[in-house]
Amino acid sequence: MALEITKELLEEVHHLIENRKDKRIVSLFSEVHHADIAEVLEELSFENALYIIRLLDSEKTSEILMDVDEDVREKILAQLSAKEIAEEIDELDTDDAADVIAELPEKRKQEVIQKIEDKEHAKEIVELLRYDEDTAGGLMAKELVKVNENWNVLTCVKEMRQQAEEVTRVHSIYVIDNDGKLKGRLSLKDLLMASTKAKIAEVYIPKVDYVKVHDKAEDVANIMRKYDLEAIPVIDELGVLVGRITIDDIVDVIKEEADKDYQLAAGITQDVEADDSIWQLTKARLPWLFLGLVGGIGAFLIMGNFEHTFKEHAVLFFFTPLIAAMAGNVGVQSSAIIVQGLANDDVKGSVKKRLIKEMILAFFNGLVLALFLFIFVFIYERDFMKALAISVSLIAVIVIAGLIGTFIPLFLDKRGIDPAIATGPFITTSNDIFGILIYFLIAQLILGV
Repeated sequence: MALEITKELLEEVHHLIENRKDKRIVSLFSEVHHADIAEVLEELSFENALYIIRLLDSEKTSEILMDVDEDVREKILAQLSAKEIAEEIDELDTDDAADVIAELPEKRKQEVIQKIEDKEHAKEIVELLRYDEDTAGGLMAKELVKVNENWNVLTCVKEMRQQAEEVTRVHSIYVIDNDGKLKGRLSLKDLLMASTKAKIAEVYIPKVDYVKVHDKAEDVANIMRKYDLEAIPVIDELGVLVGRITIDDIVDVIKEEADKDYQLAAGITQDVEADDSIWQLTKARLPWLFLGLVGGIGAFLIMGNFEHTFKEHAVLFFFTPLIAAMAGNVGVQSSAIIVQGLANDDVKGSVKKRLIKEMILAFFNGLVLALFLFIFVFIYERDFMKALAISVSLIAVIVIAGLIGTFIPLFLDKRGIDPAIATGPFITTSNDIFGILIYFLIAQLILGV
């Protein structure tokens, strides 16, 4: 059942712990989803959270540990013995178990692995720990259902029953040969319709999507999204089936990538959270703030070179913030669309065509905005040339900003750099500088100053 996290509930839990009402606590959480319990633990003091973890059975707490915040989990694991952690690990699928163990110090890892009772489980976890966490091998679980192409249907069903006991959810049935190489997948409907004496080789589907152990996690996410897969098999360099990746793991990858891109777009260079130390937050924010400072100095120097223009036409000064803001906004809009397209693998065609399209789009947007601005300036100043200079400058600035916002993410992506970096202060600052420079050059040219 769903649990509503209220102040009254937290006070009740605190009261029960204080009075050591263990049976009441167990009863309270017996029918509650582990994700809700994790949320409760994050609201409690660390001592009370640890008390509940030690009180509940490992089957439930193992799932709770996977849902609590990483910092909370790290603190809890530091207080548990190697044997207690091993008991939690025994209840987890291999991919989740490997994730937990990977967070432990090296010496602690060895102690926990040695305490795991299921030695086959421990062996599979050790195998997963060899892979980089950002690869298919680091995401996959060893639990799956696989059948040999040479088995008959009756043997296949018996083997599937045994294997399914170790699998939380059966998404697909994979077919392998005598060497363990992935051959295809088995439709449950085809299996039920086939004769019990029929060979699996006669009924399985040879077409199956798969990834390799060293494929990037982001590439795996794109494949599963594109083909709408709930799970995908993983093979090694020899084509041997070694595991599977399920949609819940991919959701985590997508969320982490989205969080990273959002922080990059906001001008934060490292993966940080609100609860991190002031020093960590400063290191993550300061580089882009410094870039903004440098950009501001650049804009100041540019404006200094047009001091005479200011003296002759002071109104130009008052429209400088508008020009800079429009350049930054257009650049961020253009780059955000491209970055989103790159992330979803939707950006197709040549760079040249995309730049031409963006130039045309920016020109029409700029034309509409410039027309409105021209009318305003003309009414305000009663000067046709000044209104023309400011309006034409706006069109040019918007077109250039759109091109920069489109080109830079594509350029960074080609160079293997995360294009999300182009949606933040980098693009805003560069467009501010270019925008101001173009503004005064065109205004000076039209006004003849």
